[in-house]
Amino acid sequence: MDKSRPTLIEVIIKTIVTHTVTYFIMGLLAFQIIDYARLYAETGLNLLMRQTSETLVMAGPLFQPIRGILFGIVFFLLRDILFKRKNGWLVMWIVLVVVGIINPFGPTPGSIEGMIYTIIPIGIQLKGLPEVLLQALILSVVLFYWVNHPEKKWMSWVLGIAFFLVMLLPILGLLVG
Repeated sequence: MDKSRPTLIEVIIKTIVTHTVTYFIMGLLAFQIIDYARLYAETGLNLLMRQTSETLVMAGPLFQPIRGILFGIVFFLLRDILFKRKNGWLVMWIVLVVVGIINPFGPTPGSIEGMIYTIIPIGIQLKGLPEVLLQALILSVVLFYWVNHPEKKWMSWVLGIAFFLVMLLPILGLLVG
């Protein structure tokens, strides 16, 4: 791999796009499979989570590029470990899982701290874990491949169009609603 690659801008843009698209797709699937509308309304999560019908929840995908920038900065700082090694995607996924999902500093549902310090039943906390674990895995694999194969222009087109649609759909929903 070229020593000047990947650049900060390249990693940030590709992370924004990949994170936002995978977040939206996994969220949409989980919304249907896990039935978040019911879960957030009828369990202890009703005191913690906004209802899925709220405007801010509908606008949620529009905020994901901000998270993508933050992930991208960290991924760039770790680029030699994440993008220049054969199993860098696995390292990225493990970092996301350990630091961001299982062991964050706050008591988020599904984390060690969440299981200790919240009164939300562990079964409910674990219900959403497959979604975030799978989203982190897909983000890691797709981003690793895309950064390491800049010649694959089809990826840029497919992910770019998907990103545009993911941004457009909530805007249209907010305008109509």
